[in-house]
Amino acid sequence: MATNKTVKVTAKGLEGFLIETKAGAHTAYVDQPPAMGGTDKGPTPLDYVFISLAGCLITIAKIVANQKRIVLRDVSVEVEGELNLEVLRGQDDKDRAGFKSFKASMKIDADLSKEEKQAFVEEVDRRCPISDNLMHTTPVEVVLAE
Repeated sequence: MATNKTVKVTAKGLEGFLIETKAGAHTAYVDQPPAMGGTDKGPTPLDYVFISLAGCLITIAKIVANQKRIVLRDVSVEVEGELNLEVLRGQDDKDRAGFKSFKASMKIDADLSKEEKQAFVEEVDRRCPISDNLMHTTPVEVVLAE
């Protein structure tokens, strides 16, 4: 039987573009750089997408390594993507607002062959909820709260 978990985050707009988010006992801030009218007190929402993907891939890598008894000395991830900023600025309504694609490059330091590392990365990707949500359509419902 599946074990489901509901994840909930709250966010509140503060002064300017600064946003305070709460996830459990943790507070994180979202902001924009000064060039976009913010105060740069936190990553942008776009950055958090990449932070989420990188963090999830590393977490799952550690879980998989532990389960397979692989000594994982180090793991790091670099995520990049490209999007059309003119859409979010309201200057283009023909293109989509989201990223065109994501590329997550994982470095694995473990006693594994190149083929074994590739298989490891593929299993990590398959088991990563954030990667799954980015690769497959997940319904999003934005509603007016009462």
